[in-house]
Amino acid sequence: MLMQLDFSDDVPIYMQIRDQIVMGIADGRLRAGEKLPTIRALANESGINMMTANKAYALLKQEGYIQTDRRSGALVREEFRGSGIITEKTKHSLTLLISEAKLAGVPMQDFLSLCSRIYKEMEGEE
Repeated sequence: MLMQLDFSDDVPIYMQIRDQIVMGIADGRLRAGEKLPTIRALANESGINMMTANKAYALLKQEGYIQTDRRSGALVREEFRGSGIITEKTKHSLTLLISEAKLAGVPMQDFLSLCSRIYKEMEGEE
């Protein structure tokens, strides 16, 4: 699994890892039951501290995207799809994103079209 980490970005490295794994699951690059690199392998491969990799995996596990055990390591959960209910955390993130787009002068229809296109790409409809 190849991570593209930006060490100069304001987003913490563990969040960049978390976000890339979530996007990989959503767009099908990571499949249910697929084994993820060990914490040590991820740290070595990415040039990061093992505690950073551990923090990313702990967050993914807490959010229900992966499962871990000592023998098989980290796996994408078989049933990672949620209930279809948008959490308050997600609503907040979306509100912030919409606010930034609005302040940048992006028309609502352009924003919605972009969202729709990205969603369809993740569904493989392109």
